Amino acid sequence: MNVAVVHEWLASYAGSEKVVEQILRQYPQADLYSLVDFLPDELRYFIQHRPVRTSFLQRLPLARQRFRSYLPLMPIAVEQFDLAEYDLVISSHHAVAKGVITRPDQLHISYVHTPMRYAWEFQLAYLRQSGLNRGLKSAATRLTLHYLRLWDIASANRADGLIANSQYVARRIWKTYRRPAEVIYPPVAIERFRADLPRDRFYLTVSRFVPYKRVDLTIEAFNQLGLPLVVIGDGPGWSAVKALAGSQVQLLGSQPDTVVEDLMQRCRAFIFPAEEDFGITPVEAQAAGAPVIVYQKGGQAETVIPGKTGLLFSTQTAESLVQSVKQIESGQVQFDAAQLRHQAELFSVERFQTQFRTYINRAWARFQAGDPLE
Repeated sequence: MNVAVVHEWLASYAGSEKVVEQILRQYPQADLYSLVDFLPDELRYFIQHRPVRTSFLQRLPLARQRFRSYLPLMPIAVEQFDLAEYDLVISSHHAVAKGVITRPDQLHISYVHTPMRYAWEFQLAYLRQSGLNRGLKSAATRLTLHYLRLWDIASANRADGLIANSQYVARRIWKTYRRPAEVIYPPVAIERFRADLPRDRFYLTVSRFVPYKRVDLTIEAFNQLGLPLVVIGDGPGWSAVKALAGSQVQLLGSQPDTVVEDLMQRCRAFIFPAEEDFGITPVEAQAAGAPVIVYQKGGQAETVIPGKTGLLFSTQTAESLVQSVKQIESGQVQFDAAQLRHQAELFSVERFQTQFRTYINRAWARFQAGDPLE
């Protein structure tokens, strides 16, 4: 088969890019499309240094620094990709990628990391956090998001089959598009970690400093507890996080993978207070033998066995998180490193490759037979 892989933008190596990396490994001859390509040289290994076919957004003013500002143009841009030569099109979607246009004799499968959060149920929170909850800019933004929602629903029917990265996202896909999606969890590189090292007394969190990640909640909880907390990460909320941190909170900023791996393998537990679509770091922590404390709403909760590999706290408040930490401190719950590791293995790269390849092969056979995929 001639295969095309379509991704929204290439500028970093995060969760969605790790999925693209494994898709490209399964289809090494596939052509790669992206609205923009600003990957630095040191990250091009994950796309195997292949050429990238980009859209007109690549050439617009300040695109390298502010390509996300061109969001209103992205639906038009993705529709301009000429994919006529391919038998199979795989889109990696969290904004507009599923909107590529294909013919009836082409199979299009979209791996959906999330429907556009900021256009749907998180719209009001996004407007508040961006200072756009009133005024002319707010009105213009709301109008743009209204347009994007209309296009998002219309383009949802362009894919023959949808894959969700968690049950949580599958429910959001059904709510937004009224289409079923098969769940294939993202690949997690668990082989990087050891689960048998002695544990230290400190707790750990790793996060970007943006509002929905709720780093503030974690710091508030540990200010109350007076327990040592190590925070790895950076982002626009750095100043606010630094101002909130008490003397027992150590802010390390961004760190290389080797430091993250070392701290995950030694921490008493890993804290994850965000409501995420999936959440790779809690799985990495379990692979490293660290129990995890996560918010019970979101895809990250699907990766934890309560009381066995971690704890779920019920409300997104410091008080609720404090109670979960106290359970660990009191010895109410005990965790086995072998069980933590076994749970993480359910989300391995090998498991992803097998499930994704099986899904594509099954979809291709049904498509060739003229049977609907859903």
